[in-house]
Amino acid sequence: MKKGLIIKTTGSWHTVKEENGEIYDCKIRGKFRIKGIKTTNPIAVGDYVEFDIISNEKTGVITNIIGRKNYLIRKSVNLSKQGHIIAANIDTVFLIVTLKDPETTTLFIDRFLISAEAYRIPVIIVFNKIDIYDEHLLSQMKELINIYSDIGYKCYKISATQNINIDNLKDAMKGKVNVISGHSGVGKSTIINSLDKNLNLKIAKISDYHKKGKHTTAYSELFEFEFGGYVVDTPGIKAFGIIDMYKEEIFHFFPEIFKISKNCKYYNCTHTHEPECAVKKSVEDGIISSSRYINYLKILDEDWDEKYRKPF
Repeated sequence: MKKGLIIKTTGSWHTVKEENGEIYDCKIRGKFRIKGIKTTNPIAVGDYVEFDIISNEKTGVITNIIGRKNYLIRKSVNLSKQGHIIAANIDTVFLIVTLKDPETTTLFIDRFLISAEAYRIPVIIVFNKIDIYDEHLLSQMKELINIYSDIGYKCYKISATQNINIDNLKDAMKGKVNVISGHSGVGKSTIINSLDKNLNLKIAKISDYHKKGKHTTAYSELFEFEFGGYVVDTPGIKAFGIIDMYKEEIFHFFPEIFKISKNCKYYNCTHTHEPECAVKKSVEDGIISSSRYINYLKILDEDWDEKYRKPF
């Protein structure tokens, strides 16, 4: 039996990099499932697995997953009751945000952040394409950075095409397993190429008609940096549906709301209509961002059984 790291999954086939660097294409044995996790993909990029080689070929059969420390999951686009694991065993997620071509809304950002918080995955917010922002967008970006920095999220301002502040990202990723995520068209593959010229990932231009990205990454794939560490390039995400949590606990994953909720009069306060709610008072006083609180209410008000999530 051999051990290795999943570096790519394409449906029924999984590319495994053995500890000595050898690459094998593997399938899953039988009705292999991860106990307690109902997902469309039982194995994800970043998983460490045990596998057996089939004869002398570079193919094998995965027999076991070595315990995960975490994973990033989203709602499946096809099945309302199931999730899709984007990647496993992550050190840091870099959420790529753009304020135009395409626009990333704060609702999308906050949905993403609470999912990462639920699985204790650190997130760094990266504002890309700063070279095309006018004064209004630069002001908007500054406001968003203030909001998320105050909560405790690191924020970077970069331009992958102009190579602005790319070294900051490189320093943050060195020696770690990193995930780059965000909408199609925000520049994920371009950023990876600017971090390591040897990778040369495929990129596509933004659609002029829709001002949205074209999918260039069909599957999550893990790449090794020449400067040390790994990056997972993920397919563009149009929406980020919430899964594996209850409505009553959503506020736990808004760090600033959770911190202040301890001062509410009622222990089971939902921070929506109750009297003497410390959270609502903090919003009124400007201590909690109104946009974050409004997004909290929107997420609470969503139909969680809805088959497809609205993108924005």
